[in-house]
Formats: sequence, C-alpha cells, structure tokens
Amino acid sequence: MKALEIASQRELDLVLVSEKANPPVCRIMDYGKYKFEQEKKAKEARKKSHQTEVKEVKMRYKIDKHDYDVRIGQATKFLKSGDKVKCTVIFRGREIQHSNLAETLLLKMANDLEEQSEVQQKPKREGRNMIMFLSPRKTPLIKKDAE
Repeated sequence: MKALEIASQRELDLVLVSEKANPPVCRIMDYGKYKFEQEKKAKEARKKSHQTEVKEVKMRYKIDKHDYDVRIGQATKFLKSGDKVKCTVIFRGREIQHSNLAETLLLKMANDLEEQSEVQQKPKREGRNMIMFLSPRKTPLIKKDAE
C-alpha cells in the first residue's frame, strides 16, 4: 500500500516484477515510457538483422565463356550480400540426355566460387533442371600451397 501511495505521488506506475518472490517484487516506473523504449530496441534490432534469401542463377549447359563469367559475378555478388544461391541448369528438348555435362558445369561453378561459398546441396536433377545450392562461407578458405 505504501508503494502505491509513493507511485501516485510521483505520478508513476507500480509494476509487478516478480509475483513468485516472497514478498512480491514491485517497481515504480513510467510504464508507457518503458514500453516505448522496448519497442524502439526491438525495431532497431529488426533493422540491423538480415534475412537470408535464396537468389537464383539460371543457365544452359552450352553456356559461352563470357555468359558464364557474368553468372559467376552475379553469384559472387549474392554471396557477398549474405544470400544463398541456387544454381540452375535448364534442359530443353533432347538436351536432357547430357545431364553429365550440366553436372560438370555446376561442379566447375562450385570450384570457381570456392572462396566465397560452400556447397550446401550437390548437383541433382529435378525434372528438366539440374540444381545446386551454395551458401556463403562463414570462415575464410585457407588455401594449401603446392609444395
């Protein structure tokens, strides 16, 4: 009762902190201001957090060198921004017979992006596509020098 009187004199709120304690623990504070500060902290934390997305890089297995380099550049940009990359090779018509060439291309891409990424899912066929997932590398890759 005394705490309630003190709170009303100061025009503040009496907030129950721990009900289980003996005696129950209360705090005299401006509850509206407290709630506002909590929401502000939560908003700031959401602003600083980064949602990882899955970005896709599509190509055909008969891709030209320059086009391949462009796809590598796109994938590198996605990985540096912290997103996962889905590498897709599309087959049309009878091209599906050459799935081994597509797998070779995806493994080459994984090898070229080895410094920035690690393979999350190895190349596998899904219908008329072959896909592979890459995720950004958490720790830098240590290259072993040839002796």
